Amino acid sequence: MTRRAPTPRAGVYELYWYYASQRQAMFEQRVAGKPAPWTSDPILSAYKFCNVYRAADRVSQYMIRDVCYHDEDCTPQDRIFQIVAFRTFSKIETWRTVRRHLGRYPTLDDLADGRFTAALGHAATVNRGLYTGAFILCATDAYGQGRKHLNHVELWRHMFLADDLADRILDAASLRHVYDLLHGYPLMGDFMSYQTAIDLNYSPLVNFSENDFTQAGPGALRGIRKCFEDLGDYKPTDVIMWMLDRQADEMDRLGLPFNGLYRRPLHAIDCQGLFCETDKYCREAVPELASARSRIKARFIRNPTPIALFFPPKWGINDALPNVAVCPSDETPLHLNAQPTLFSVPR
Repeated sequence: MTRRAPTPRAGVYELYWYYASQRQAMFEQRVAGKPAPWTSDPILSAYKFCNVYRAADRVSQYMIRDVCYHDEDCTPQDRIFQIVAFRTFSKIETWRTVRRHLGRYPTLDDLADGRFTAALGHAATVNRGLYTGAFILCATDAYGQGRKHLNHVELWRHMFLADDLADRILDAASLRHVYDLLHGYPLMGDFMSYQTAIDLNYSPLVNFSENDFTQAGPGALRGIRKCFEDLGDYKPTDVIMWMLDRQADEMDRLGLPFNGLYRRPLHAIDCQGLFCETDKYCREAVPELASARSRIKARFIRNPTPIALFFPPKWGINDALPNVAVCPSDETPLHLNAQPTLFSVPR
């Protein structure tokens, strides 16, 4: 039996593809060293949006270069632990402070003997916090420690010391299997388990297609509801894959330029993230659409620290990258007087 396809919401569904085209063009201009403004779109100019490609954002770039592919001697099991721990905090300064305190990257031995816990306590004092606000973490006191980071330490001890999770991840048969292994633990919700599985898959230790599996986060679910009047017989994860399969045809149909990430097409994690960013964009472009979220609050505050772009070598795109450090395009220019308007997207 043929499934009923989703029904796009005219004029909003198109904004998903418009956003992808415009936002990626901004990234390309910044990487090329062109001065601002990188777009005439007042919404994209005024507010902070994530990259079209998750791997190009600042925290993911740090994850790839400085966690997944650092050259310090460690076991595969240590690196799996490091990836999981870094993603939980998703805060670069936390990781840097922990490394400075230990004098190296944390290992499972540090987790076992308490040195990692002490390093986190030091980082919490120095930085006045350990976590980013980018993800909503499970807030339960699952391990009875009273403080969030101590509960996470006990989670990692459960995962890696008691259950040998690193070895099981290394033996996983699919990206979904990696997700299921992570998702089986307290404090590991749907979205965090998916994000962590993707990070592990950046590394040389886990190698599956990003298109094998996806999971819609809260923002993506809001974006899907805005882009479609009805999902037909599709689940949200099916809709993400539906968009993945249609990307080239829709860009062509709408006359929107899109070069990909050095010719790498959108993958499921990127299509998932685009729904989240489209939800944010629509709060200004189509405010009449019902939403439980307020208007966009995050405006651009420039981070002047450049980074040298680096992607998983197995993707085969690093040879096409510029040889100079750039500011990644998860930072957009700020024009405080810009007035958002609804754009007429070609159809």
